[in-house]
Amino acid sequence: MAPPEGADAPAAPKADPKPSDPPSESIVASRTNKQPPAETLESLWVRRWVILSFWAVVACLGLPMWWKTTAIYRADLPLQDMTDWADGKICRPVFPLRIAVEASPQVQDAHRLIRTTQHALDDLNEFSAHHLRLILADLPLPANASQQAIIDGTSSTGDDQDIALSVRLIPVETGETPRSHLQPYAPTLDVYYSPNQIPSASSTASPLATFVAHELHKIFADEQARLSYLLSASSSGHATKWKALSAETAAELQRQSTRVLKYAPTYHLTFSLFTPTSVPSAWDIEPALRQYLTPLLESFATISNFTIDTQVQLYATFSPSIRQPEYDEDLKAWTLRKEDLSGFINAAEWPLSPSIGEGPTVNFALYVPEQSQSPLLVKENGASSWLVPQWGGVAILNPTSSAAIPKALAKEALVPAMQTFSNQLISLLGLPQTPASLPLRLSTLTRVRAASLIFSASSTLGALAQVYQKMPSIPVPDSVAKSVDLTLGHLQQACDHFRDGRFQGALEHARIAEAQAEKAFFERSMVGQVYFPDEHKVAVYLPLLGPVAVPLVMAALKEIKSGIATLRRR
Repeated sequence: MAPPEGADAPAAPKADPKPSDPPSESIVASRTNKQPPAETLESLWVRRWVILSFWAVVACLGLPMWWKTTAIYRADLPLQDMTDWADGKICRPVFPLRIAVEASPQVQDAHRLIRTTQHALDDLNEFSAHHLRLILADLPLPANASQQAIIDGTSSTGDDQDIALSVRLIPVETGETPRSHLQPYAPTLDVYYSPNQIPSASSTASPLATFVAHELHKIFADEQARLSYLLSASSSGHATKWKALSAETAAELQRQSTRVLKYAPTYHLTFSLFTPTSVPSAWDIEPALRQYLTPLLESFATISNFTIDTQVQLYATFSPSIRQPEYDEDLKAWTLRKEDLSGFINAAEWPLSPSIGEGPTVNFALYVPEQSQSPLLVKENGASSWLVPQWGGVAILNPTSSAAIPKALAKEALVPAMQTFSNQLISLLGLPQTPASLPLRLSTLTRVRAASLIFSASSTLGALAQVYQKMPSIPVPDSVAKSVDLTLGHLQQACDHFRDGRFQGALEHARIAEAQAEKAFFERSMVGQVYFPDEHKVAVYLPLLGPVAVPLVMAALKEIKSGIATLRRR
């Protein structure tokens, strides 16, 4: 039925668009042309100013603070002087020894005799750095003539401390002449001659002058060999003509140097009594030390000081790493093999601490074997004592009879051990075996020690200069620079004392120089920083600075790229 007239006809239903139908072109165009509003010039510059402000804070505040707080302070060091000392360019080692000649009133012209002897002595000398200067004792000189008088061999002794040896010319009527006698406990050489052996005014040589020259050369031959070996073995490169040493002499000096203790102003001596049983449990060590060892230590007082302590260790068993003693039918004794001597000291159980006292510890162990293993000897040589290089010495005290071992060792029973320990201490300290005079041997040791300390301090300065140049990342505090200055000053004073023949003063200054050089080289702040290289710093800072730096760098690159694009469009 048709709808009534005037009424609206119902709308025809619209077909739903299929989801798969593509959008019309007009809709796509409208969506494509829809862009965000253009950035204003004001907002662009605001963003750029914000980025620039961040970079300004980093560059003007962050980097200076980081540089200041992480900067390494390095004090200025005299590197050239340090290297010159290490290369031996500043101090030429010389050892002028003054020998005073005491002539009797019967000698009419003592000056001619001394000059003749000096010429003969110079002809025998093969070591130019070690020069023996003869002077006439008890002869006053004008003040302006001292230097030339020393050269001519006519000066007086002056200060007795500068005299290395005194030669007394004693005329005799009987006996073989010339002959000499070196006093064992005084730096004095007695030369006996007959009056007809004095050189005449017209002669240029005499048997007496030749004899004295040969005796002096023989007395100081060992010292010349030691000094020549020391100078040639040092890496200082001095341009001095060394005395040629035979292969045997060089090998012996090398062997001695391997067992000698490094020099120290103070040594600590530890005397220990070890026994595998409960006896002996005491020993009269204090009176034995006072009688047999204290005089020797007092003679070394000008070179080093000593402190002493003692201890007793009961039930001290052998180290399990060595063979147990074996009975030898030929020696009728219990024996230890030579290869087991190095492990004789049971370091794991015997209380021998190397850090007791101020300086290095020198250990002397006295071992009293039990009755069933006595006597106890070394199988290869039958000795009852041996030296441990750079450590100390060991002595075995075997009971003298089949009686029971006493509970306490008397002073008389310790005499062999004290003599052994004295000889071992002399070897460990590097005291020469010749000549027969103890004061001369001590003065030789003084010169050798002073020279070795100068070379050691100079070498340490050279090593410090190399570390300073090759490791710019380590800090160098002012204390190191102060120690270096003190070292250079005392080295120069030691060298000056050497030239003047004042070897005791040279030893004192060389000792201070060595201590200050070691103090500078082993400064704690420098040594610790060596183990933190630049790679370690990068590994520490990169995780901290990386997250902060990436946004800043990327924003800066974006703005730079945008600016370049804007310039190209224009």
